[in-house]
Amino acid sequence: MTECPCGSGKAYESCCEPYITGKEPAPTAEALMRSRYSAFVVNRIDYLGETLAPESKDDYDEAQVKNWAETSTWLGLTIVSTSKGTPEDEKGEVEFIAKFKQKGAVHTHHEASVFEKREGRWLYVDGEIVPQQPIRKEKKVGRNDPCPCGSGKKYKKCCG
Repeated sequence: MTECPCGSGKAYESCCEPYITGKEPAPTAEALMRSRYSAFVVNRIDYLGETLAPESKDDYDEAQVKNWAETSTWLGLTIVSTSKGTPEDEKGEVEFIAKFKQKGAVHTHHEASVFEKREGRWLYVDGEIVPQQPIRKEKKVGRNDPCPCGSGKKYKKCCG
């Protein structure tokens, strides 16, 4: 494998592989997130369990995760935002979108995840699905409607 599945643009061997193989811990919350995505792609499900906080393991079903990883074609990871999670922090948040194809349909998994550094290792603590935002149609302003700028004039006499 040449390019890392996480989308960093680096080679897998120098990006996520050292974390997944246990050669070194992920230095940031984002690096852990990227390596967890890569673990899905390279089918290293054990790593996903190892990087869970103890309190998050109660509802972790390794067989279900393995099935999801094996029956999906992973299409890419987008990091939407990060908050804290640097090597100096103890907590961090990463919002991401993972695209995958399953049974011929393309899906997105959009999540805001919480990470904590414990004993020098970043761990996945919890995540919430980010709901899709409805598409809003802008109401067209008519010539005789009040101007949306708030002037109190008709649109045609103001900004129209």
